Amino acid sequence: MDKAVLYLIPVLLGDTSVERVIPEFNKRIVSELKFFIVENIRSARRFMKKCDPGIDIDSLTFYELNKHTNKKDIEGYLAPMKSGNSMGVISEAGCPAIADPGAEVVAIAQKKGYKVVPLVGPSSLLMAIMASGFNGQSFAFHGYLPIDSSKRVSKIKYLEMQSYKDDQTQLFIETPYRNQKLAEDIIENCKPHTQLCIAMNISCDDECIVTKSVKSWKGNLPDMQKTPTVFLIYRGK
Repeated sequence: MDKAVLYLIPVLLGDTSVERVIPEFNKRIVSELKFFIVENIRSARRFMKKCDPGIDIDSLTFYELNKHTNKKDIEGYLAPMKSGNSMGVISEAGCPAIADPGAEVVAIAQKKGYKVVPLVGPSSLLMAIMASGFNGQSFAFHGYLPIDSSKRVSKIKYLEMQSYKDDQTQLFIETPYRNQKLAEDIIENCKPHTQLCIAMNISCDDECIVTKSVKSWKGNLPDMQKTPTVFLIYRGK
C-alpha cells in the first residue's frame, strides 16, 4: 500500500459464512488496514473478527458514518489518508455506498483525488436481478418507498407503469417489519399479469428468490416480517 487508497469493503448480507461470499483478497485487506469508516462499529467489528480472528480490534480507529452523523464531520474522516494511510469503508450489510451513507465519503475522496477501490462482494440488488429473470440491461433502484399508504400506492403504480413504458426492471426495499404490507399493496394495486419477484435472505442458507405474476402471488405470499427482502416488478408478457 504505497499510496493511500479508500477500499470499499462488502460485508455479509446475513447469517452466513465469510468463506461463502467474501474473497481471500478482501480478508487480507481488512487485516492490513488500521483506519475504517463504518456504518455501525459493533457490526463492523464482528465482521472483521470473522475475516481475521487474530485481528487486534483495539488497535484500530473507527469513524462512524450513518444517518446520525453530522455532515460537516465527514470530510475530517479522511484525515488519515493525508498522511498516506489507506482506509476501509464498511456498510451494515452488502456493498458500501449502495443505498448507504458511505456514498458521501466516497464522493469527497473522489473530489480530493484519492484512489477509490471497490472490492468484490455480495450485492443483494444485483443478485436479485440476476435471479429474477427480469431485464438486466435496464433497471432502476428506488430505495424505500413512501411510508404514507396513499403515496406508497401511487409510487407502486408509477413504477409499474415505468416497467411497461421503458421495459425496465424496478427494484425497491422496505424495513423488514413493513415487508408484508408492501407486498400486499403490490398485489392489490398492480395488474394481474405484472411480474413480481420476491428475493429474501440473499446469499444465506434459507435464501428464497421466486418470480410469479401478481395474480399467482395473491393468497400465496411468504412470511417476510423479519426477513431482508428485495422486491422487483417487471412488465407482464
